[in-house]
Amino acid sequence: MDGYWFRAKRYGWGWGLPDRWQGWVVLLAYAAAMMAMARFLPSRVSPLLFFGLLVVVTVLFGLVVWKTGEPPRWRGGKNWGPRTPEPTPALKRTGPKSK
Repeated sequence: MDGYWFRAKRYGWGWGLPDRWQGWVVLLAYAAAMMAMARFLPSRVSPLLFFGLLVVVTVLFGLVVWKTGEPPRWRGGKNWGPRTPEPTPALKRTGPKSK
């Protein structure tokens, strides 16, 4: 394989948008499959079949991304929680001094 199809996210765990044309083809095929299922097999007609196919197509997409993407790991920090903002320095008065 000549490079990763899906680059890892800069922050967090997982992958971002595709990095190569093959990844874009896979992503568009996944989106087309979702739209085709919604159009030709609405969930109100056969909910079990719809959600079963949804799971199968999503798992297949996930396997392709896992196989062709960068190895996943946590990126961007040690803590899982939100970052606390740095304290801002106190503003200095620039106006005239009061007596």
